[in-house]
Amino acid sequence: MKEVIATPNAPQAIGPYSQARMFGDYLFTSGQIAIDPRTGEVVAGGIEAQSVQVMENLRQVLLAGGMSFDDVVKTTVFITNMDDFAAVNEVYGRYFTGKLPARSCVGVANLPKGVLVEIEVIAGSHSK
Repeated sequence: MKEVIATPNAPQAIGPYSQARMFGDYLFTSGQIAIDPRTGEVVAGGIEAQSVQVMENLRQVLLAGGMSFDDVVKTTVFITNMDDFAAVNEVYGRYFTGKLPARSCVGVANLPKGVLVEIEVIAGSHSK
């Protein structure tokens, strides 16, 4: 089954894509950026505030797909400044406290809307 996952509790897609897609037992999210879903605006406050908003947006997409951070098996983190790695990692670690997913972190030149961080995840409902 290929199901589109959408929630008003996370930012709406800003292009021709879904917040997430379910494929069998797996949920594939689009990258989440630091947009507050209530205002549609990028959150202020720098890398830590943006990282928290990204993780909260991911939480809402996961919940809409019937999953949680415990179900995440792989993440990809995109950051515009590798000097921000420690700050992003600290926030990330607040959300992943059980079985840790595999992860890649990529430094990029730019991200949508000028944000500093974007994260996408793959989650499986039968993660062990």
